Amino acid sequence: MKAASICPNDQTGCHLLPLANLFDRVIQHSARMHGISDDLHSEFELYFLPSKNQIGRVSRNCHTSTILTPNGKENAQRIAREELAEIILKLLVAWRDPLWHFHQSMSQHDEFTNFSSNKSLEMSDMVHELRKGVLKVVEKMQMLGIISNSVGDTGSPEALLTSDSAEWRFMKDYDLLYCFRRDSNKIQNYLKILKCRIVPKHGC
Repeated sequence: MKAASICPNDQTGCHLLPLANLFDRVIQHSARMHGISDDLHSEFELYFLPSKNQIGRVSRNCHTSTILTPNGKENAQRIAREELAEIILKLLVAWRDPLWHFHQSMSQHDEFTNFSSNKSLEMSDMVHELRKGVLKVVEKMQMLGIISNSVGDTGSPEALLTSDSAEWRFMKDYDLLYCFRRDSNKIQNYLKILKCRIVPKHGC
């Protein structure tokens, strides 16, 4: 009732506040996800790379390299809002299976503690939850007429992926973790940029 009483004078503003809150939730979620990936990456280096003398010989060809992503804040601000939202969803879908595989692999390493293995599982779950959260943001923007209805309308997550998206199966665990840390940082930054382009008066 309180919300209804202030809506008649500014319908758009009334709807933008819930949208800003949705953005804040997914941004906070993405920040936690990236933080976990950063912690695991550091721990992985501590336990595995020194003993195997792999530093400097790590392949950096990520399986998501076929997803065209803007480099830098300025380029991300130039592309259409629909395209930026689509890129975020593509990156999240692309990591669903690889992270589950990574968790399964980590649980078999005696060097890794149960706590670390649980963090890898949490990371996998967070990707799934973040995708659902981003879809809610997209649906809200579509309902308000901010973006077109083409975003997220794919029928299945697999429709977002490219034909060579299964290349992660041939990657080492460290490469997967390195790539996810990179992509989770991109996702977090793109969500912040998208929010500030749409609701600039709310925390930007």
